[in-house]
Amino acid sequence: MSIYDPYAASRETTEGRVYSVTGNDWDQLVTEIGATKEERVVVNMGPQHPSTHGVLRLILELEGETVTEARAGIGYLHTGIEKNAEYRNWTQGVTFVTRMDYLAPIFNETVYCLGVEKLLGITHDIPERASVLRVMMMEFNRISSHMVALGTGALELGALSPMIFAFREREKVLDIFEMVSGLRMNMAYVRPGGVSQDLPEGGLAKIRETVKELRHNFKDNEKLLVGNTIWMKRTQGVGYLDLAGCITLGITGPILRSTGMPWDLRKSEPYCGYENYEFDVITSNECDVYGRFLIKMSELEQSLRIIEQCCDKLEKLSGAPVKVEDKKLGSPADLTVGPDGMGNSKGHIANIMTQSMEGLIHHFKLATEGFRVPAGQVYTTVESPRGELGAHLISDGGTNPYRVHFREPSFNNLQSLAAMCEGSMIADVVAAVASIDPVMGGVDR
Repeated sequence: MSIYDPYAASRETTEGRVYSVTGNDWDQLVTEIGATKEERVVVNMGPQHPSTHGVLRLILELEGETVTEARAGIGYLHTGIEKNAEYRNWTQGVTFVTRMDYLAPIFNETVYCLGVEKLLGITHDIPERASVLRVMMMEFNRISSHMVALGTGALELGALSPMIFAFREREKVLDIFEMVSGLRMNMAYVRPGGVSQDLPEGGLAKIRETVKELRHNFKDNEKLLVGNTIWMKRTQGVGYLDLAGCITLGITGPILRSTGMPWDLRKSEPYCGYENYEFDVITSNECDVYGRFLIKMSELEQSLRIIEQCCDKLEKLSGAPVKVEDKKLGSPADLTVGPDGMGNSKGHIANIMTQSMEGLIHHFKLATEGFRVPAGQVYTTVESPRGELGAHLISDGGTNPYRVHFREPSFNNLQSLAAMCEGSMIADVVAAVASIDPVMGGVDR
């Protein structure tokens, strides 16, 4: 058999002999590999492995069950979102960026819109009610994202019940998203100048009721996992990464806070009025998978605290606008829920069509071309569930961006993979990846 045949059972390379396993010749290969006394094996974990959080490919070099080298292979979910956004107007860009980190769409939308508003110079003109709604939706989104991280992370280590409980609570949050925006994911709810629409009638009461249910039900997972001997043996001392490692690699979010550093952009560089809310920045000194787990669990309660304060503020701001007053910037749509779902208010459309030719022309121009943004560039940040999410926007003065680029925390945090996993057992790689909590839509965007 030719050594150049890629389908040969074995072939020589510059790194030594490489064996190809097809399934039918396993016994023969085991005998042959054993005869060479070679302990080093390179395996692909993913990109369809259930424990790689999507299409992440891990190339692991093993000696026995010990990982001697770990590398991440990305790009399997590349969507070209940044480049596509440059061919749409500034408002349409929201529908693209919301799909990057698909577990944190509200954060993607908000950081993008904050950048657009900064370029327009209207940051301080955003109605307070719109900012409160943004904060409330982001904190609900933080809860839903942490529920996926905690539930899938537990499932990957063999705990089924926490997964069921976590997704049970996530469904309640998605119900809130559907009630407020009409969609459960990728809502495009946050728009340049405010939000797409106000809360529906009875929405505030529903939100308060959901907060009470979530606070009560979060205790189910706490009872199952916090202090659980088996869980702690699988997570304590696993995926260790200290403060120096985080700073060197540019790691943020729960991974950084698990080293004891209280870095949270909601406190350190407030946006959307976060300086007016009372909450704690949760830290831990564990520097491992267990510490990151404890941080996510504790952040759930802090998000509920913020949402309750949002409800109080919204009651006082009842009837206030949720879009910027400048009609040349605010979305021309007036959305309502009709018998066929959510869409433009018929009364709003009738008013535009019959009352003012200028209004009709302006509505058409704003909906088709969009508004112009002064030339310049900005960088804005928010604290997403995974860390610092940044948007770098460049405008050449046109109706669509010249350049859109995001600092995605999952992309940066994945750099910690080798530091966490090399030297540990292959079973611990699963726990480490779960604690990093990468979302490949954001990594590959």
